[in-house]
Amino acid sequence: MTSSALARSPGASADNTPEARQESWLAVWLRGIAGVVELEVRKLWHDPTEVFTRAVQPALWLLIFGEAFSRLRVIPTGGVSYLTFMAPGILAQSMMFISIFFGIAIIWERDLGLMQKMLALPLPRSVFILGKALAAGVRSLAQVVVVVIIALLMSIPLRWQLVPLLGVIATVMIGAMIFASFSMILASIVKTRERFMGLGQLFTMPFFFASNALYPISIMPPWLQVLSRINPLTYVVNLLRGFLVTGQVNAPADFGILIAVAAVMVILATWLYPTAIY
Repeated sequence: MTSSALARSPGASADNTPEARQESWLAVWLRGIAGVVELEVRKLWHDPTEVFTRAVQPALWLLIFGEAFSRLRVIPTGGVSYLTFMAPGILAQSMMFISIFFGIAIIWERDLGLMQKMLALPLPRSVFILGKALAAGVRSLAQVVVVVIIALLMSIPLRWQLVPLLGVIATVMIGAMIFASFSMILASIVKTRERFMGLGQLFTMPFFFASNALYPISIMPPWLQVLSRINPLTYVVNLLRGFLVTGQVNAPADFGILIAVAAVMVILATWLYPTAIY
Protein backbone atom coordinates (compact mmCIF):
# COMPACT_ATOMS: atom_id res chain seq x y z
CA MET A 1 0.00 0.00 0.00
CA THR A 2 1.36 3.40 -0.99
CA SER A 3 1.73 6.27 1.44
CA SER A 4 -1.09 8.18 -0.24
CA ALA A 5 -3.37 5.20 0.10
CA LEU A 6 -2.40 4.81 3.74
CA ALA A 7 -3.25 8.46 4.33
CA ARG A 8 -6.68 7.86 2.84
CA SER A 9 -7.33 4.71 4.88
CA PRO A 10 -9.97 5.00 7.62
CA GLY A 11 -7.53 4.14 10.39
CA ALA A 12 -5.03 6.79 9.33
CA SER A 13 -7.65 9.48 8.86
CA ALA A 14 -9.07 8.76 12.32
CA ASP A 15 -5.64 9.08 13.91
CA ASN A 16 -5.07 12.46 12.28
CA THR A 17 -8.30 14.11 13.26
CA PRO A 18 -8.06 17.29 15.36
CA GLU A 19 -9.81 15.44 18.20
CA ALA A 20 -7.18 12.68 18.21
CA ARG A 21 -4.34 15.20 18.12
CA GLN A 22 -5.93 17.17 20.97
CA GLU A 23 -6.37 14.02 23.06
CA SER A 24 -2.77 13.08 22.41
CA TRP A 25 -1.52 16.52 23.52
CA LEU A 26 -3.70 16.37 26.62
CA ALA A 27 -2.43 12.90 27.46
CA VAL A 28 1.19 14.03 27.13
CA TRP A 29 0.48 17.12 29.24
CA LEU A 30 -1.18 15.10 32.01
CA ARG A 31 1.56 12.46 31.97
CA GLY A 32 4.16 15.19 32.24
CA ILE A 33 2.44 16.73 35.26
CA ALA A 34 2.08 13.31 36.88
CA GLY A 35 5.78 12.65 36.27
CA VAL A 36 6.83 15.89 37.97
CA VAL A 37 4.53 15.17 40.93
CA GLU A 38 5.93 11.65 41.23
CA LEU A 39 9.49 12.96 41.16
CA GLU A 40 8.79 15.45 43.96
CA VAL A 41 6.91 12.90 46.06
CA ARG A 42 9.79 10.44 45.69
CA LYS A 43 12.05 13.03 47.28
CA LEU A 44 9.76 13.15 50.31
CA TRP A 45 9.48 9.35 50.38
CA HIS A 46 13.25 8.90 50.42
CA ASP A 47 13.76 11.64 53.02
CA PRO A 48 10.69 11.78 55.32
CA THR A 49 12.54 13.74 58.00
CA GLU A 50 10.97 16.93 56.61
CA VAL A 51 7.55 15.71 57.78
CA PHE A 52 8.78 15.33 61.35
CA THR A 53 10.73 18.59 61.45
CA ARG A 54 7.76 20.48 60.02
CA ALA A 55 5.57 18.96 62.75
CA VAL A 56 7.43 20.90 65.43
CA GLN A 57 6.08 24.30 64.45
CA PRO A 58 2.31 23.54 64.54
CA ALA A 59 2.83 21.60 67.76
CA LEU A 60 4.49 24.62 69.38
CA TRP A 61 1.79 27.01 68.17
CA LEU A 62 -1.01 24.82 69.50
CA LEU A 63 0.65 23.66 72.71
CA ILE A 64 2.22 26.96 73.79
CA PHE A 65 0.57 29.89 72.02
CA GLY A 66 -2.86 28.26 71.86
CA GLU A 67 -2.90 27.09 75.46
CA ALA A 68 -1.68 30.48 76.72
CA PHE A 69 -4.17 32.59 74.76
CA SER A 70 -7.06 30.26 75.50
CA ARG A 71 -6.75 31.34 79.15
CA LEU A 72 -7.00 35.06 78.36
CA ARG A 73 -10.49 34.81 76.80
CA VAL A 74 -10.12 38.20 75.12
CA ILE A 75 -10.46 37.10 71.47
CA PRO A 76 -14.03 36.51 70.21
CA THR A 77 -14.17 33.01 68.78
CA GLY A 78 -17.84 32.51 68.04
CA GLY A 79 -18.66 30.35 71.03
CA VAL A 80 -15.88 27.78 70.61
CA SER A 81 -12.64 27.42 72.53
CA TYR A 82 -9.66 29.38 71.28
CA LEU A 83 -7.76 26.16 70.50
CA THR A 84 -10.65 25.01 68.31
CA PHE A 85 -10.79 28.42 66.61
CA MET A 86 -7.03 28.45 66.11
CA ALA A 87 -6.47 24.89 64.83
CA PRO A 88 -7.60 25.58 61.20
CA GLY A 89 -5.41 28.69 61.15
CA ILE A 90 -2.36 26.69 62.23
CA LEU A 91 -3.16 24.10 59.56
CA ALA A 92 -3.25 26.90 56.96
CA GLN A 93 -0.01 28.30 58.32
CA SER A 94 1.72 24.92 58.04
CA MET A 95 0.57 24.55 54.45
CA MET A 96 1.83 28.02 53.57
CA PHE A 97 5.24 27.56 55.23
CA ILE A 98 5.83 24.34 53.29
CA SER A 99 4.70 25.79 49.97
CA ILE A 100 6.26 29.25 50.08
CA PHE A 101 9.79 27.81 50.21
CA PHE A 102 9.11 25.30 47.43
CA GLY A 103 10.63 27.60 44.83
CA ILE A 104 14.14 27.05 46.13
CA ALA A 105 14.03 23.74 44.24
CA ILE A 106 14.09 25.77 40.99
CA ILE A 107 17.32 27.50 42.01
CA TRP A 108 18.81 24.19 43.14
CA GLU A 109 17.85 22.50 39.83
CA ARG A 110 19.30 25.39 37.84
CA ASP A 111 22.61 25.26 39.74
CA LEU A 112 22.87 21.51 39.05
CA GLY A 113 22.03 21.92 35.37
CA LEU A 114 18.78 19.97 35.69
CA MET A 115 16.55 22.88 34.79
CA GLN A 116 18.28 23.39 31.44
CA LYS A 117 17.62 19.73 30.59
CA MET A 118 13.97 19.98 31.60
CA LEU A 119 13.47 23.07 29.45
CA ALA A 120 14.89 21.14 26.50
CA LEU A 121 12.15 18.50 26.79
CA PRO A 122 9.25 18.74 24.31
CA LEU A 123 6.80 19.62 27.07
CA PRO A 124 4.85 22.80 27.86
CA ARG A 125 6.42 24.90 30.62
CA SER A 126 3.15 24.68 32.53
CA VAL A 127 3.87 20.99 33.12
CA PHE A 128 6.75 21.84 35.47
CA ILE A 129 4.89 24.61 37.30
CA LEU A 130 1.65 22.65 37.78
CA GLY A 131 3.55 19.50 38.68
CA LYS A 132 5.59 21.24 41.36
CA ALA A 133 2.55 23.15 42.65
CA LEU A 134 0.54 19.94 42.99
CA ALA A 135 3.53 18.26 44.65
CA ALA A 136 3.54 21.07 47.22
CA GLY A 137 -0.09 20.21 47.89
CA VAL A 138 0.77 16.55 48.40
CA ARG A 139 3.51 17.51 50.85
CA SER A 140 1.07 19.79 52.65
CA LEU A 141 -1.40 16.91 53.00
CA ALA A 142 1.22 15.12 55.08
CA GLN A 143 1.15 18.17 57.34
CA VAL A 144 -2.64 17.89 57.55
CA VAL A 145 -2.22 14.43 59.04
CA VAL A 146 0.27 15.80 61.58
CA VAL A 147 -2.04 18.63 62.69
CA VAL A 148 -5.00 16.24 62.87
CA ILE A 149 -3.01 13.88 65.13
CA ILE A 150 -1.97 16.80 67.37
CA ALA A 151 -5.59 17.99 67.54
CA LEU A 152 -6.77 14.50 68.51
CA LEU A 153 -4.10 14.18 71.20
CA MET A 154 -5.10 17.59 72.60
CA SER A 155 -8.82 16.65 72.44
CA ILE A 156 -9.61 19.64 70.21
CA PRO A 157 -13.20 19.14 68.99
CA LEU A 158 -13.24 19.33 65.21
CA ARG A 159 -15.59 17.90 62.58
CA TRP A 160 -14.08 14.61 61.39
CA GLN A 161 -16.82 13.56 58.94
CA LEU A 162 -15.88 12.52 55.41
CA VAL A 163 -17.30 15.54 53.56
CA PRO A 164 -15.50 18.14 55.74
CA LEU A 165 -12.24 16.23 55.41
CA LEU A 166 -12.60 16.12 51.62
CA GLY A 167 -13.18 19.87 51.70
CA VAL A 168 -10.03 20.29 53.80
CA ILE A 169 -8.01 18.27 51.25
CA ALA A 170 -9.30 20.38 48.34
CA THR A 171 -8.61 23.61 50.23
CA VAL A 172 -5.09 22.60 51.18
CA MET A 173 -4.27 21.53 47.62
CA ILE A 174 -5.48 24.83 46.10
CA GLY A 175 -3.81 26.92 48.80
CA ALA A 176 -0.54 25.06 48.35
CA MET A 177 -0.69 25.67 44.60
CA ILE A 178 -1.09 29.41 45.21
CA PHE A 179 1.86 29.78 47.57
CA ALA A 180 4.10 27.31 45.71
CA SER A 181 3.49 29.18 42.44
CA PHE A 182 4.17 32.48 44.21
CA SER A 183 7.38 30.93 45.53
CA MET A 184 8.44 29.88 42.04
CA ILE A 185 7.76 33.41 40.79
CA LEU A 186 10.11 34.76 43.46
CA ALA A 187 12.75 32.15 42.63
CA SER A 188 12.60 32.99 38.93
CA ILE A 189 13.12 36.68 39.70
CA VAL A 190 15.79 36.68 42.42
CA LYS A 191 17.76 33.64 41.08
CA THR A 192 19.92 33.14 44.20
CA ARG A 193 19.25 31.05 47.29
CA GLU A 194 20.28 33.81 49.69
CA ARG A 195 17.92 36.40 48.21
CA PHE A 196 15.12 33.85 47.93
CA MET A 197 15.37 32.79 51.58
CA GLY A 198 15.36 36.43 52.65
CA LEU A 199 12.25 37.21 50.61
CA GLY A 200 10.56 34.01 51.75
CA GLN A 201 11.02 35.00 55.37
CA LEU A 202 9.85 38.52 54.53
CA PHE A 203 6.53 37.34 53.09
CA THR A 204 5.58 34.49 55.44
CA MET A 205 4.90 36.55 58.54
CA PRO A 206 2.80 39.28 56.81
CA PHE A 207 0.73 36.61 55.05
CA PHE A 208 0.15 34.83 58.36
CA PHE A 209 -0.51 37.76 60.70
CA ALA A 210 -2.54 39.70 58.11
CA SER A 211 -5.03 36.84 57.93
CA ASN A 212 -7.75 35.54 60.24
CA ALA A 213 -5.67 32.56 61.33
CA LEU A 214 -5.22 33.74 64.94
CA TYR A 215 -8.03 36.28 65.35
CA PRO A 216 -11.21 37.30 63.50
CA ILE A 217 -11.09 40.10 60.95
CA SER A 218 -13.65 42.09 62.94
CA ILE A 219 -11.15 43.01 65.69
CA MET A 220 -8.48 44.22 63.27
CA PRO A 221 -7.86 47.93 62.59
CA PRO A 222 -9.41 49.10 59.29
CA TRP A 223 -6.14 49.15 57.33
CA LEU A 224 -5.36 45.58 58.41
CA GLN A 225 -8.86 44.45 57.47
CA VAL A 226 -8.20 45.65 53.93
CA LEU A 227 -4.95 43.68 53.77
CA SER A 228 -6.66 40.63 55.23
CA ARG A 229 -9.39 40.66 52.60
CA ILE A 230 -6.87 40.63 49.74
CA ASN A 231 -4.76 37.97 51.44
CA PRO A 232 -5.39 34.51 49.92
CA LEU A 233 -4.54 32.84 53.23
CA THR A 234 -7.67 34.43 54.72
CA TYR A 235 -9.89 32.51 52.30
CA VAL A 236 -7.98 29.30 53.00
CA VAL A 237 -8.65 29.79 56.72
CA ASN A 238 -12.31 30.64 56.02
CA LEU A 239 -12.79 27.31 54.28
CA LEU A 240 -10.80 25.26 56.78
CA ARG A 241 -12.63 26.82 59.73
CA GLY A 242 -15.97 26.27 58.03
CA PHE A 243 -15.24 22.63 57.25
CA LEU A 244 -13.63 21.76 60.59
CA VAL A 245 -15.35 24.02 63.14
CA THR A 246 -18.54 25.86 62.23
CA GLY A 247 -19.97 23.76 59.41
CA GLN A 248 -20.87 27.02 57.60
CA VAL A 249 -18.91 27.24 54.36
CA ASN A 250 -19.25 29.86 51.64
CA ALA A 251 -17.68 27.44 49.18
CA PRO A 252 -18.58 29.12 45.83
CA ALA A 253 -17.14 32.52 46.83
CA ASP A 254 -14.07 31.32 48.74
CA PHE A 255 -13.14 28.54 46.33
CA GLY A 256 -13.80 30.87 43.40
CA ILE A 257 -11.37 33.46 44.76
CA LEU A 258 -8.70 30.86 45.50
CA ILE A 259 -9.01 29.19 42.09
CA ALA A 260 -8.76 32.58 40.35
CA VAL A 261 -5.65 33.51 42.36
CA ALA A 262 -4.13 30.07 41.71
CA ALA A 263 -4.70 30.47 37.96
CA VAL A 264 -3.00 33.89 37.92
CA MET A 265 -0.05 32.60 39.94
CA VAL A 266 0.42 29.54 37.73
CA ILE A 267 0.30 31.67 34.56
CA LEU A 268 2.86 34.13 35.94
CA ALA A 269 5.13 31.34 37.19
CA THR A 270 4.92 29.56 33.81
CA TRP A 271 5.85 32.77 32.01
CA LEU A 272 8.80 33.52 34.30
CA TYR A 273 10.08 29.95 34.71
CA PRO A 274 12.46 29.93 31.70
CA THR A 275 14.02 33.24 32.80
CA ALA A 276 15.43 31.59 35.94
CA ILE A 277 18.39 30.23 33.94
CA TYR A 278 19.52 33.67 32.73
